[in-house]
Parts: sequence; structure tokens; C-alpha cells
Amino acid sequence: MELRRTPRAPIDLVVEFVSKAKEAERRTGRAKDISLGGMFVETVDPPAFGAEVVVELTLPGQRSAFALPGVVRWTHPDGMGVQFRTLSARETFAITEIVRASEGR
Repeated sequence: MELRRTPRAPIDLVVEFVSKAKEAERRTGRAKDISLGGMFVETVDPPAFGAEVVVELTLPGQRSAFALPGVVRWTHPDGMGVQFRTLSARETFAITEIVRASEGR
């Protein structure tokens, strides 16, 4: 049973992320899916559950990178689920277009 509120689209993009924790270091991973609600990031060293993060990536069709604020909602050894905080209109539009294109396939 699908419990997500918003549909997800598969993606495969390199991302950088940083936890808002004190003295947090920048880490890398790969975004594997995305929705208006959040994304899955493959990474070998995810921050702890509940950590506030900023995920930086350039979405398809965009000229500049986004810095997406979020919170880690779950982790396992090869990745994490990030729930987005408030997104700008530009970010919302870009993600909506990716999901819409994915649904049309």
C-alpha cells in the first residue's frame, strides 16, 4: 500500500548535502527519486534520523543549483529519506515538471 501523499519520479543525480548540525561536513550521494514531499538519497554515511539537512543539486532543465532544505525521516545503510521543508515557487515548479514528465512515460 502506497502511503506517500505526492507521486515520486525516478531520477539519478549527484547531490551534495550538509547537516545543519554543528561542525557538519559536506557529503555526497545520489538522488534516486524525488517528489514535492521529499527524496531518497543513496549515500554510505547518512546523517541521523531527525537531522536537518540542505540538499544541493541541479535538476534537469534548470540552469542553476537548488539548495533544498529538509529533515531526515529514515535511514538505512545505503541511504536516507529526506522530507522537504518549505520550497520556493521555482523549486516547486521544477519538481512538479519532473514528476509530470515521469507519469507520462
